[in-house]
Amino acid sequence: MSLPPLSVVVVARNEARRLPALLADLAAGSALVREVLVVDGDSGDRTAAAARLAGAQVLWEPPSRGRQLARGVDASSATWLLLLHADVRLPAGWQHQVGAVLGRQDVPAPGRREEAWCFPLAIEGRSAALRLVERGVALRSRWRQLPYGDQGLLLPRRLYEASGGIAPLPLMEDLDFVLRLRTRARIRCLPEAVTVNGRRWHQRGVWATTLANARLRRAWRRGVPPEALAAIYGQTAP
Repeated sequence: MSLPPLSVVVVARNEARRLPALLADLAAGSALVREVLVVDGDSGDRTAAAARLAGAQVLWEPPSRGRQLARGVDASSATWLLLLHADVRLPAGWQHQVGAVLGRQDVPAPGRREEAWCFPLAIEGRSAALRLVERGVALRSRWRQLPYGDQGLLLPRRLYEASGGIAPLPLMEDLDFVLRLRTRARIRCLPEAVTVNGRRWHQRGVWATTLANARLRRAWRRGVPPEALAAIYGQTAP
C-alpha cells in the first residue's frame, strides 16, 4: 500500500552540533519522507551548512519558533507534517511508528474525530528527578492532551490548516496551537520517546527549570505578551 507523503519541518538555532544526528535519524525514514525543511533562526554557527550537507532544504527566518515553524510548513508540500525541534533524537524504528499512522485511512469516517500524534518525552541524563518530570509530561500528554513542542507533532496538513496553523509567536507557540488543535482532534502518543537535550535541566537544576517553565505558562495564560516571556526565557537559557 502506498503511504501519503510526509514533510518534516525542523526549527533550529545554533544547533550545528546536534542537528546532524537528527538528520541522520530522519534519513532512516527516507521511504516516508518527501522533504526535510530546516528553518534556521539566524544561527551564529554552521547550522545551515550542516543541514545542507545532509540534503535538507534550508530556509531562514528571524529567531522565533512560531514564525520558523509556520514558514517551514508554508514552504512544504506533503499531505502529512512532522514538526520537530533540532535538538531532539528520534527513537530507533521511528519510521515504522510513523508509517503505521500514515497507513491508516487518510480521512476519518463520519462521526469519528481526527487524530494527531506526538512522541513521549525522554530527557538526557540519569537523574531520578528527570524520570519524574518525564512521567509528569506523559500524564499531561495522555490525559490533558497537551504535549510540549519538543515532543514533535505529526498530523495531516488539512488538520493543521483547520486548526489555524502555528501562530508567529517567539514562545508558547506550541501551547497556543495544541489548545486549538485538541478542540478538533484527539492527540495521541506514539509508542517510543524522542530524547531531548538535557542541557537546560542540568545547568539550571531540574526543579528550578520545571518551576520556571510552569511560571512562564501561567504568565502566558494571564495575558503576558509572548515577546516578554521569550525575553525572560532567553535570560535564563544556558
